[in-house]
Amino acid sequence: MSIVMSESERQEFLAGIHIGIVSLNEQGRGPLTVPVWYDYEPGGDVVFITPSASRKAGLVSEGSRASLCVQDEELPPKYVAIEGPVVEVRPADTKADVVPMAVRYLGQELGEAYVTSTRDDGNHDDEVVIRIQPERWFSADFAKRLAGG
Repeated sequence: MSIVMSESERQEFLAGIHIGIVSLNEQGRGPLTVPVWYDYEPGGDVVFITPSASRKAGLVSEGSRASLCVQDEELPPKYVAIEGPVVEVRPADTKADVVPMAVRYLGQELGEAYVTSTRDDGNHDDEVVIRIQPERWFSADFAKRLAGG
């Protein structure tokens, strides 16, 4: 039995709350690979936010390519990875972009408190929203192997 997830399984899994690992090409070095909070709605693009002065932001531009992998560490393991072009890089709006991302990961009360506490110290960098359009998908659900035999 194949362990590859169906299209609906992989989209549902990617839409869940996981820490993503994004990889971006870096000239003359290996890819920069770092964890990120991300958002995804089935059929849409993968979105993450990063400080505009970060290495991540410096390595992406519209048309560049990126990969993102998410996994479930519960046994049996499963993962989904996507690869595709960066289709948008734009300034992040705290209320429209940053708060919803924090709330996605931390819940309403803690997410709003996190954003407030990290923006009131005067040391906050401007952030950018990076949007990746999934073109290639890779996935595995090892529970399928157990179920098949």
